[in-house]
Amino acid sequence: MRFGAICAAAVLSLSTSVLVVAQQPARGATTRVAPEGYPYLQGDPMGGRGFGAASSPRNMKTLLIWADTRNGIAQHDMVSHAAAVIEEMGYETGAYYSYIRTDSNIISYQPNMTTGQRASGGPSLANVSAIFFLGHREVPIDAGQKAELLQFVKNGGGFVAAHMATTAFTSWQEFGALLGGRFDGHPWGDTTAPVVVEDPSFPGMQFFPRVFTLHDEFYQIMDFSPKDSRVIMRMDPQGLDMSARGVHPDDAPYAIAWAKMYGKGRVFYSSIGHDAGTWDNPAIRRMWFNAVEWALGEEDADVTPRPVSATIPPPPEPSRRGPGGRGRGRGGAPAATGGR
Repeated sequence: MRFGAICAAAVLSLSTSVLVVAQQPARGATTRVAPEGYPYLQGDPMGGRGFGAASSPRNMKTLLIWADTRNGIAQHDMVSHAAAVIEEMGYETGAYYSYIRTDSNIISYQPNMTTGQRASGGPSLANVSAIFFLGHREVPIDAGQKAELLQFVKNGGGFVAAHMATTAFTSWQEFGALLGGRFDGHPWGDTTAPVVVEDPSFPGMQFFPRVFTLHDEFYQIMDFSPKDSRVIMRMDPQGLDMSARGVHPDDAPYAIAWAKMYGKGRVFYSSIGHDAGTWDNPAIRRMWFNAVEWALGEEDADVTPRPVSATIPPPPEPSRRGPGGRGRGRGGAPAATGGR
């Protein structure tokens, strides 16, 4: 990976770290002195966050975090925190620069202001490398923007989508083809269930046990096929109540994370993340960080579609180590099936 061990250590520490102003200037940096004789804070001399010793945005790939939830039904409280986590990981590691936007007019190669005039500055499909999508239900973009979004991904733009993204654009058929599947209910509600890592070689999966338990709101996905997408994670039906109202056997293999190509663009989706605390889980953060890196073209992976495995690996031997740490909510650290 581009940032090696330093990058890994930085991201894994994010769950417990806070942003602080450095007490000493970075190695090789020059301490600036204001005209009044007082030193500037390290970083931006205007007092903002700046980039300190990190690369400037000009040398970084750019991620647009797009979170338009205006038409969402049962709005998800985790959206703000999820967007902040994705932005923070790019900033802390220097891996990518992020824009966070909730206004969908920027989904265009030439965005307009509300007056109809061309927007000046800011993100657009012309200057970002990938999109992290946190939209919900019928996101308001027009036919021209839809065509440009498809063109962006087909031409090589990355597209990473989380949780309720499969509920978006239900009246737009081609979006389902881009993403790879559609929301088909969550008959189990918030529950604890076993998850199988179907492709341990995909970037970020090395931080998970091959089978682990997780508390989340698990989605069923329709219009999904392992013939079109590489299944990265899936639920184990043996650990679910398959007699629950609304369960659809046709939605097997119950994928909860997959990767695929759409033209030249790299697409990744996971339904994990309903609870805000899940986004504080170090392993889940690594999943999202590496998915973004892959979508940006900074990680390689074979996403050729293939059938899912027919067997489930047995649980590991009980460990003497204590249970993993927990985030702010119920989305605690994944625990190996059969563990404590």
